[in-house]
Amino acid sequence: MTSSTDAVRRDRSKAAGVPGPWQMFFTGFLKHPVMVGSIIPSSDRLIAKMLGPVDWANCKLFVEYGPGVGTFCRPILERMAPDAMLIAIDTNADFIRYLDHTITDSRFVAVHGSAADVERIVAEHGHEAADYVLSGLPFSTLPDGVGPAIAAATQRVLRVGGAFLVYQFSPKVRDFIAPHFHRIDHDMEWWNVPPAQLYWGWKD
Repeated sequence: MTSSTDAVRRDRSKAAGVPGPWQMFFTGFLKHPVMVGSIIPSSDRLIAKMLGPVDWANCKLFVEYGPGVGTFCRPILERMAPDAMLIAIDTNADFIRYLDHTITDSRFVAVHGSAADVERIVAEHGHEAADYVLSGLPFSTLPDGVGPAIAAATQRVLRVGGAFLVYQFSPKVRDFIAPHFHRIDHDMEWWNVPPAQLYWGWKD
């Protein structure tokens, strides 16, 4: 039987014409600096701490906003159950094409679209709600109204007991999620460039 970890490792990152992750990430930052939160992908320590509270045994649908080159996608897939699904949503078509080329896990779906449309996207993929939603989007630099719309849609799409996982470099992101999540846990990850604010908004 093929394990979920084996499935994640079956990628085509060496395929002809496909740039490496650092090159792709840097190019994406230059083309869309307002939509890409950092010029450097997240550290392994940030990833481990951010995903630490997730109850993987009861996670059937995980959604990520702004997956970039898949820095979080692969660790998520390694932890997910064989029958779970990961939907990654990004407005950058270059990132979506890159993910489609480099991640061949059948549990993974890359969607070119807006996180504000998460309810429609989740429904189109056969689910009524998400268990967890992860975001590294730079809320404070998004166009007016987009950040609040994403936070509200996320609260609606989550099941009761689910959580909105947010990592940011500015504590201002709490202003976007606090109106929709009354219980919010907070931590810092200093072993990251730059150091990151971590939030877990729980839907009680």
